[in-house]
Amino acid sequence: MSERDTADFWFDPICPWAWMTSRWMLEVEKVRAIDVNWHVMSLAVLNADHELSEEYRTLMDRAWGPVRVITAARQLHGDKFVKPLYDAMGARIHPGGNSDYPQVIAESLEEVGLPADLAQYATTDDFDVPLRASHEEGISKVGQDVGTPVVAVNGVAFFGPVVTPAPKGEAAGRLWDGTVLVAGTPGFCELKRSRTQGPIFD
Repeated sequence: MSERDTADFWFDPICPWAWMTSRWMLEVEKVRAIDVNWHVMSLAVLNADHELSEEYRTLMDRAWGPVRVITAARQLHGDKFVKPLYDAMGARIHPGGNSDYPQVIAESLEEVGLPADLAQYATTDDFDVPLRASHEEGISKVGQDVGTPVVAVNGVAFFGPVVTPAPKGEAAGRLWDGTVLVAGTPGFCELKRSRTQGPIFD
């Protein structure tokens, strides 16, 4: 194994579980030698051919906006804006409880210093090709029967870990160590139990 571990993290900005896992990843960066690469995936793409309730279908229709804008920012202004824009949107959507995505997008673009007119891409398919390509890169590593987040650990990908609240400090590091361990075990594919509580954003 190399001296530094590598994580590739695929997220949809509207997913609370991806947000929880991303906050854990930030803690891991503080206590372990790790390089993290951030990528978009899309719950709207993932669920496009599924039978959904009317309520969830409406949510998926709205879910295009934030991920499209992050993709546009990446294509037009560079990879360096993916994570800051995700942080800005996610903080408003999840702990902030703001489901007004146009407002979230506008405020987040301003926060990270990106042009306000990037918001127009929330409702166009101009960058759906690279969005779908990024989604497919992540989901192809784990299969179609999972969601977001997808985390690849030194090239071996899993759905999750799904954890709440996000571990901090050395507890985050120990969870990372365990994730590296199972990723390095040939044939390991699943470890799961039912969720017993919702995301805790503190």
